Amino acid sequence: MPPVPPMPSARPASAPRARLPIQSHPVVFTGRGREYFRVWIVNVLLSVVTLGFYTPYARRRTAQYFYGHTLVAGSPLEFVVARPHRMLLGFALMVGLYMVYQLAVNTGQDVAALAMLAGFAVLLPFLWGSAMRFRLGATRWRGVRLAFTASWREVYLASWPVFVAAALWAALMLLASHGPPAAGPDAQLPQAAARWPVWPGPRATWLTGAGLGVMLLSALAFVRLEYNYRRLLVQRARVGTLPGHWRLEYGLFVRLWLATLAVGLVSAMLMAAVFVALLVFFLPMSWPEFGQMVALGGILSALIMLAALVLLAVLSTLPARAYREARLFRLLWSHTGVGQVARFKSDLRTSSFVWLRLKNLLLSLLTLGLYRPFALVSEHAPKARSVTLYVRGGTDQIAGELVRQQGAFGDAVADALGLDLIG
Repeated sequence: MPPVPPMPSARPASAPRARLPIQSHPVVFTGRGREYFRVWIVNVLLSVVTLGFYTPYARRRTAQYFYGHTLVAGSPLEFVVARPHRMLLGFALMVGLYMVYQLAVNTGQDVAALAMLAGFAVLLPFLWGSAMRFRLGATRWRGVRLAFTASWREVYLASWPVFVAAALWAALMLLASHGPPAAGPDAQLPQAAARWPVWPGPRATWLTGAGLGVMLLSALAFVRLEYNYRRLLVQRARVGTLPGHWRLEYGLFVRLWLATLAVGLVSAMLMAAVFVALLVFFLPMSWPEFGQMVALGGILSALIMLAALVLLAVLSTLPARAYREARLFRLLWSHTGVGQVARFKSDLRTSSFVWLRLKNLLLSLLTLGLYRPFALVSEHAPKARSVTLYVRGGTDQIAGELVRQQGAFGDAVADALGLDLIG
């Protein structure tokens, strides 16, 4: 019996690529805490001297260090900023808008505060889109420039949770400032508030309930917004001419947040148990004995107690934040690819990352913050090294093809995209 011939492919043009072998390329990170400390300490000193206006340049130097020490398929990433002054303009714009908003809130100008809130809601998608265009446009790999090609219509459609949250907070502000002042038969309602119904209970109770509801709905909107933005960023990213590939479903994203909430509740309960244990230890003491103990140390004892309370508060949220960061990193990089030729896979261990974050926090506190650069390097290293790039065919051939396809036109288009407001 003659052998059965292979079935013809429905896409003959892609047949040669399908027969290419798949090569794996683990990402390598060569950074060292001692090296980055010199970059970090200069950034801190210059930011203090310039009252924070050196921050955009500090971010650029930080990105250049971490990019340059991250090797993908044997080649380092590059962060190239042709006009860094635009980062400073974006930073100054954000600081100015925030100061104007706080001034309006603190001076009781409700109409101006609502107008600023609406302006932030309209401006946020533009700032995010400009930031992504700037960040990807400044990234290179083997001479290939990345780009973010989403239209402004796509960016604003993905930003619908922002407008929902802004509308909820605006309604709450109006309710708090223009609602009826009291409840009950003897309440004197002004004529302007006569159209409001008389609330059956204390006004503070209603406002508290409304505030909690708005906070909950805003949190749900934030979860959806983060998913929309990350999906749009990957799907509209371009490596040369190849588009990004996104395979992460929204259900997995929601389950991640539910798991994060569970971890946060458990850690909060543990910290509450520690606080109760401290109370049990100190309560048997009489007030004179407690006062004498405090007097022995004076201000130092008070500062130690205050630092302990702050540390407990931070520790109650740190495990959940570290858990979410590690799980999200692994989830995103395991569901992201480049066209049909490359896929990523991450095997970052969540428990190890949480313990590493706890250790770094304690060491940073003990060294009064001087361990911070070493902590950043030690946290970035396992994340980078957990990623493996799987490429169909050789990376040299693909990179060369992308460079030829990109050409001068790709550089010109990337330079023309957006205003590059945020670094």
